[in-house]
Amino acid sequence: MMLLVLKLVLAHAIGDFVLQPDQWVKDKTIKKHKSKYLYFHVLIHALALLILLQFNANYWIGIVSIVVSHYIIDVIKLNLTKKINPRLLFILDQIAHLIVIAIVALTYTQYSIDINTLYSKNVLALLLSLIAITSIASVIMRLVMSKWILDEDDANDSLEKAGKYIGILERLFVFGFIIINQWSAIGLLIAAKSVFRFGDLSKAKDRKLTEYILIGTLLSFGIAISVGLLYNFIIA
Repeated sequence: MMLLVLKLVLAHAIGDFVLQPDQWVKDKTIKKHKSKYLYFHVLIHALALLILLQFNANYWIGIVSIVVSHYIIDVIKLNLTKKINPRLLFILDQIAHLIVIAIVALTYTQYSIDINTLYSKNVLALLLSLIAITSIASVIMRLVMSKWILDEDDANDSLEKAGKYIGILERLFVFGFIIINQWSAIGLLIAAKSVFRFGDLSKAKDRKLTEYILIGTLLSFGIAISVGLLYNFIIA
């Protein structure tokens, strides 16, 4: 099954990202289903599927299903372009394509999903860990750091909620490095962050901003490390 899924996803990646020029995207956005590039786009998907599946006649129903559904999904997406947030629309579009690919792959393989695996110790521990280092950690960070308000830390000078997302990403990286036992990578991550924050530190008039950044960084990394160690302990 995995080989078939890889072939189908690779064909999707080639058609949707590699062989779709910006000119095609702009023309489709304006003309929607009347754009000739929409049909070129679908044709490329069909060719990619045929080549990767080695023109195997056993897969013709799956190929037709993917190509036709891709056209329908793209038409729906084009008609919702100005009605839904483009980032959300892109995600929903890709999810829809991947669902179709998964359904097609399942029809050609003898594969059963055991729902009980979703309630296994490892899965539950992973979900709890991810929630802890994203949502819960963000609340803890906000509560702790709200004790200090600095003039240099002006929200108008940065992207909206950028600090929150940076913290979530760095904790996800740290957690990932811990569960694959790559502690040295955490040191590289800390070093990289220090380089990017060097400008903030050098502009500080006193020690307050430096201490503020260090407390936030160490607290964020500390939470991620603690959750990672706890996760490893649970699944061991």
